[in-house]
Amino acid sequence: MTEDRVRPNETTVPLLHCTSPEATLTFWRALGFAVTYEQTRPYLYLAFRWSGFDLHYGRAPGGVDPSAEQTGGCLVMVDAVAPYHAAFSASMRSAYGKVLAKGLPRMTRYRPGASRFTVVDPSGNSIIFIQRDEPKELEYGGSKRLTGLTRVLDNARILREFKNDDRAAFRALNSGLRRHAATAPAAEQALALAVLIELSVALGEPERAPEWGARLRALRLTAPERQQVILAVADPAVLAPWLPDAEPA
Repeated sequence: MTEDRVRPNETTVPLLHCTSPEATLTFWRALGFAVTYEQTRPYLYLAFRWSGFDLHYGRAPGGVDPSAEQTGGCLVMVDAVAPYHAAFSASMRSAYGKVLAKGLPRMTRYRPGASRFTVVDPSGNSIIFIQRDEPKELEYGGSKRLTGLTRVLDNARILREFKNDDRAAFRALNSGLRRHAATAPAAEQALALAVLIELSVALGEPERAPEWGARLRALRLTAPERQQVILAVADPAVLAPWLPDAEPA
């Protein structure tokens, strides 16, 4: 092999906008990242490493609003996303006393079996962890092969896990449940009610959760169906008032 031949061993490192060096350093250190480079003068440059990947930061252009969450981001392709979410959750609980789920910075929920989650840093960058064998094509709006409440549930899953749009998922499920509750099997109704309970809490609108919880408790479900409902949410504790045996598998 000659020295002037291109070799397929490249390494790419994302360079993200940074609106607050102090907050960025604090956050990634809290998640266990090593700071491999730190400079604020004469220009800003920060570099972090965790496991086998790096994140680098430079100064954001003037007028950037981190709350708009449009500064940038990157994809991190991994063999399995669950261990990453578990590691970051543990670090957040240790540093902040809880998993940060709202505002900046935060991390999106992870439902067992999901193929991605997102960490949003203090500058509004989205670092998206994606399982390598994730389906290459997604039918936004619900698979056309599905019908009724099953299709609504599939649509809500796409909105929650791939578009990070809890509000749209909430509206889709709420509307879909009204349309299909009379004909949908009890197991499908239970799934929709469980996700609505979780979304109402996540959106800071828990006032309808008891109503949905009462409907969930009234449904006759088999043991496997109850387990499927529990696995449909990221935090089974939100279902505990209506499913006392709600524990992660």
